[in-house]
Amino acid sequence: MSYNPRLKQKYTEEIVPALMQEFQYKSQMETPRLLKISLNQGVGDAITDKKIIEAALEEMTQISGQKAVATKSKKDISNFKLRRGMPIGVRVTLRGERMYEFLDRLISVSLPRIRDFKGINEKGFDGRGNFTLGVPEQIIFPEINIDKVNRIGGMDITFVTSAKTDKEAFALLREFGLPFKNLKK
Repeated sequence: MSYNPRLKQKYTEEIVPALMQEFQYKSQMETPRLLKISLNQGVGDAITDKKIIEAALEEMTQISGQKAVATKSKKDISNFKLRRGMPIGVRVTLRGERMYEFLDRLISVSLPRIRDFKGINEKGFDGRGNFTLGVPEQIIFPEINIDKVNRIGGMDITFVTSAKTDKEAFALLREFGLPFKNLKK
């Protein structure tokens, strides 16, 4: 028997029927699904210190369970002492089983650890069914050892869905269990 993530199973058994009823879809293939989750962290301080980018790569790899890659600058900006091709950020794209595992850990463990957390603001939709969430500190993830962190930085988490509208994407993410501030149907 192969391993099936909890949220993947929940999607097929609970979320698809709920969305089909809510939006009156005629086929299961019409229901929106989560395509990928992208994690992105800007590390502008890495211009002066190369160890910062290495630490960010290590932390992002631990958080996602997948090797992170450095993003490089596209152009020269002399005011910031930035040269083309310098590493200025870290990113990871999760798909399939790892994506569902990360989402499960994010919802059940990491988001409740945010200080003064009252829910996710639902203004992060882009108009095409994708949602971006900003996390203020990387230390909310249990994989990160706080004693070894020398620089606290935030990150963006983007949920890319196959939904055509923000309303459909909101319903999908709400059914997955993302704690939005104003839950309304």
